[in-house]
Amino acid sequence: MPSPLRATATTAAGAVAAGAGALAYAYLVERNWFTLREVTVPVLPAGARPIRILQVTDIHLVPDQERKIAWIRELAALEPDLVVDTGDNLSHMEAVPPLLRALEPLLERPGIFVLGSNDYYAPTWRNPLGYLWRSTGDIETHRPRLPVDELVAGLSCGGWVDLDNARATLSLGGQRLDFVGTNDPHIGLDRYAEVAAPASPDAALTVGVVHAPYQRVLDAVTADGAGFVIAGHTHGGQVAVPLYGALVTNCDLDRARVKGLSRWWPGAGSGGASGWRAAVGRSQAAQPSSAAPSDAAYLHVSAGLGTSRYAPIRFACRPEATLLTLVAAA
Repeated sequence: MPSPLRATATTAAGAVAAGAGALAYAYLVERNWFTLREVTVPVLPAGARPIRILQVTDIHLVPDQERKIAWIRELAALEPDLVVDTGDNLSHMEAVPPLLRALEPLLERPGIFVLGSNDYYAPTWRNPLGYLWRSTGDIETHRPRLPVDELVAGLSCGGWVDLDNARATLSLGGQRLDFVGTNDPHIGLDRYAEVAAPASPDAALTVGVVHAPYQRVLDAVTADGAGFVIAGHTHGGQVAVPLYGALVTNCDLDRARVKGLSRWWPGAGSGGASGWRAAVGRSQAAQPSSAAPSDAAYLHVSAGLGTSRYAPIRFACRPEATLLTLVAAA
């Protein structure tokens, strides 16, 4: 019969081995296991034909990530009506040329973009566990500045619209869609008040676009009548616990909305409300929610395609791009 000491040692060794295996999987497999999610969003007027929006976000590109570059290039085969890039494209001082190579086929299609903190400031090493307790914008803005002007010029030369604290109107599928965006709230660059306006009744839909889904921006945009908001930033938590979910959102959004499709309305986050979230999977369709007002907006948060170069792991949260199909509301 094994002694208690030997049993304890065996258990500890097993735990260490399991932890090492999980870490190896998170580093070697899942962070490179890219997937496309497909989500249906019922936000268009009756009789409108579907509009397909491809969302890419949080690429965090390093120049030698050829597998990621090739995978992004293949997304052009989806032939979306619009591409929306919700920021954090870079993770290296020399990443702009390979990023533009990755996005080159998509730049031939209509597109809009907003920036994230990792388009402005280069990542530096820090304790990866700090991600688990850091939930708001405590980024050190004295970090080395990335070539953000080169990035904006490259995306804009491709014809994409810079929506940082700006508005734009596009005709998609024969319908007018209004877009309003902000610069990154995570580092306090959002200036929604400068572009705020009630949703126009002449538009089939008003769409808000933001990198980090902070409640102050979600509240303001939806209060003005936006019917759909698109965001990134959270990495879906990046590390999730099976049967529990993400540990953090890295902003003041609740964990129930860390990725996927949910509903949002002004004040939805007050009082610790968790709200409703569509089940995460390859194909999702929004379902009615008894908790949300009937006129609540839809919110989509993408888990994104990358990680910080100094925390290159994902667990139970695959890197993703999302094809959002907007359809007529039931």
